[in-house]
Amino acid sequence: MAASHLKQLCEDTYTKLKKVSMELERFLNQVTLAGLVAQSGDPEEYEAYYRDYLSDLRHLLVYCENAYERLGVALRRAKFNEEFAEEVLYQVYHSCVNNFYYPKGEVYDEDGRYSYTGHDAIIFRKEVTPELKQLTISLSKVFEQLRDDLQYYETDYITKKRMQKA
Repeated sequence: MAASHLKQLCEDTYTKLKKVSMELERFLNQVTLAGLVAQSGDPEEYEAYYRDYLSDLRHLLVYCENAYERLGVALRRAKFNEEFAEEVLYQVYHSCVNNFYYPKGEVYDEDGRYSYTGHDAIIFRKEVTPELKQLTISLSKVFEQLRDDLQYYETDYITKKRMQKA
């Protein structure tokens, strides 16, 4: 991958992760578990669901903040270190993108059949508040772009690294 393309990819990824982090932080600072459960109408059914959802969002926020900080380091270095940048992009794919699409609490799934139809591909396990739904759908659009941009780091990057060691 050409250094200029790699640097641009790092800049674009940095910007997207910073936006995601700001949205997540704003939401998490405004919402409480009790507030979400109160809006659900069925506290027993929703308390564990929303606890898992908020936990997944907090983890995602930490992964995204760590990743954009490391990308910032890569971009600020006097001499752009391609190997370090690629390692960070690999981590972005495997920590941020994968954790968005496969949340530990399994609070939603992605239905890939919808991604090509213009419909939202996120399928919620339970009906969620409008704010949480809007946030998740908004994030899914950013993570879809990141997944497309960083597809190389899903498997090809590791294959290349193994070939270099052989």
